[in-house]
Amino acid sequence: AGPAGVVLRRPPPPPIPKGANDVMREARVMAALASSHLPVPGILATAEAGEVLDVPFYIMDHVTGAVITDTLPAGFDAQTDGQAMAMEFADTLAHLHAVDWRAAGLEGFGNPQGFNARHLARMEGLMQARKGPVPPEMQAMADWLRDRVPQETGGSIVHNDYRLGNLIWQPGSPPRLAAILDWELATIGDPMLDLGYMAVCYPETDQPLNPTQELSAAFLTPGFPPAEAIFERYAETSGRDVQGLGWFTVFQAWKLAVLYDYMHHKGTDAYYRDTTQVPRFIAHAQRIAAGL
Repeated sequence: AGPAGVVLRRPPPPPIPKGANDVMREARVMAALASSHLPVPGILATAEAGEVLDVPFYIMDHVTGAVITDTLPAGFDAQTDGQAMAMEFADTLAHLHAVDWRAAGLEGFGNPQGFNARHLARMEGLMQARKGPVPPEMQAMADWLRDRVPQETGGSIVHNDYRLGNLIWQPGSPPRLAAILDWELATIGDPMLDLGYMAVCYPETDQPLNPTQELSAAFLTPGFPPAEAIFERYAETSGRDVQGLGWFTVFQAWKLAVLYDYMHHKGTDAYYRDTTQVPRFIAHAQRIAAGL
């Protein structure tokens, strides 16, 4: 290994929701992006289950820097650099969505046609698989989403977990976004899904924080712009119309409620034992849906 070392990625213990923690898919999309100008760690080796370990895994470059979540670490100044960091945050997602995924060798990695309805149906299946009856407000939000599924706005590589805590930043003036991590949920789908997820994760000063906004609370540090500026910048850089963001924001808030509910009932991770998490996501979804 070089001086920076390497990282081995493998799935956690089962059970795992279908499509989650698929490390070989993650390695494939990261390797496909090696020739792009995106900050993606290099893939050094992969192995299927049974070849070396009893689980699949891959080895990637270790990227030095800071993973930022609820607080801004030493060496970062939001008053000086918050605007530049936020704009790079938006621009990097726009550049990801601009990648020619077919030319990158990702034909068959996902099917963007009809993706929104399929993704909703898959998450409904996970919702119905919970222990006990589905909470009425969760079911009502699923019904609301199903009645309003939009046509896809296009097809692109969708990260599906693009938020502050899945990035590595290197301090400087301004800081540089050095790596995008956690690609295991990536697919080919509607790029607006990433925008909706960003909207659910980016904290708002005048609203109560949901759990993923708490994990990005450093963006509340004075000097970072409001969420609206992020989406305006994305639209400017990408050339995409983001007027239909509302449905995707509601979907992602509801989806996170479903996933957190699944993890709560799985009972193996203390983080998900908080019984307020799911209601806060549902409340976020309800608030956005009420304004549409």
